[in-house]
Formats: sequence, C-alpha cells, structure tokens
Amino acid sequence: MSTAATEPKAGGTYETAKRILREGYGDGAWHGPDLKAALADVTETTAFWRPGPERHSIAEIALHHAYCARGVRAKLTGVEPVSGPSAVSWPAIRDIVAREHNGLVAALSGRTPPALAEPEQFDLVLGITCHAVYHAGQIQLIKRLAAQ
Repeated sequence: MSTAATEPKAGGTYETAKRILREGYGDGAWHGPDLKAALADVTETTAFWRPGPERHSIAEIALHHAYCARGVRAKLTGVEPVSGPSAVSWPAIRDIVAREHNGLVAALSGRTPPALAEPEQFDLVLGITCHAVYHAGQIQLIKRLAAQ
C-alpha cells in the first residue's frame, strides 16, 4: 500500500471526515449543542435520572455512544480496542466519551494505515457523527425533563 493512501489529503475526504467529527462532538455546531456541549453541564444526579420507567438515562446514552464510537474506530483502524470498566462514575463516563471521540480523530490522522478505503471511512464518520448529534438532542430533552 502506498503512503499516499494513508496520509490525509488537504481538503480531501480525510479532512472533510475530521471536520464532520468535530461538528458532532467538540468545536460547537451551527445547529445547537453538539454532544460534548450537551454533556458538559450535566450533573451526576441528572446523568442517572430516568425520564420514565424503562427510559434511558443520559449516562446510558453517553456510554452507548462511546461504545459505538469505539466500534467505528476499530473498523477504521482494523484494531479491536480493549474493553473498559463495567461500572463508572459520571465524570468517568464523560471522559470515556471524549477519549473515544479523540480516538476517532486520531484514527483519521494518518498515524496508522487505514483498514478501509476512503469511501467506507467517510460513511462511518458521517454515521457516527449523525449518531452523536441525535443523542445530543436526546440529552438536551432529558435535561429539560429532569429540571421540571
């Protein structure tokens, strides 16, 4: 495999994919709170509050997204990550979400040869970003319900 295929291209698919990741988690999005912003002001009490019986808490949604991000990173790199702890505090959950997002960005930084072709990588990045934005909206709704 040539090194040209493993290096991000200025203005190319890799750069676009990294921008999409930033849009869903991190730098602030035009559409409102991204996932990082949605999680930032959540207290531990609110994180584990359930809006109704059999409804998910913010903590569960955040861990679910981190798990999905980990799966996408594994597909991008071809390396299966080691699983983490089974019971964690709210600050640790936020850290896990941030770590998994940062791992996705690193997977697109050309440090390791890609396991997938650019179109497949782009599809995964777009999908996980839409996933983050969807869950950011859910979290914003649960925060409002918890405040009532």
